[in-house]
Amino acid sequence: MAIIAVFDLPGVTQEQYEESVDRLTGGTGLHRPEDWPVRGLLLHAAGPLPDGEGWHVTDVWESREAFEHFAAVLLPILREVGMDTAPPMICEAYNVVG
Repeated sequence: MAIIAVFDLPGVTQEQYEESVDRLTGGTGLHRPEDWPVRGLLLHAAGPLPDGEGWHVTDVWESREAFEHFAAVLLPILREVGMDTAPPMICEAYNVVG
């Protein structure tokens, strides 16, 4: 079953987000799900929080297992770029279009 992972990251900057993307992809960027270092991503969206004081990320993964595999890759990178993150809100996806 697909899952949705929602991260609200107060205090995180666009520069930190971009640095984490560069480290995830070896500098090639995230343009397609195939660019990610772990298979199973269906959708990724990121942008500033409404107050401009942090970053928001929403991912849709084909399964909880795929997301957990990705988290094992991602968490050390986030620590390296100084992002102190709380666990995301995760819920089962009832419907995914795209």
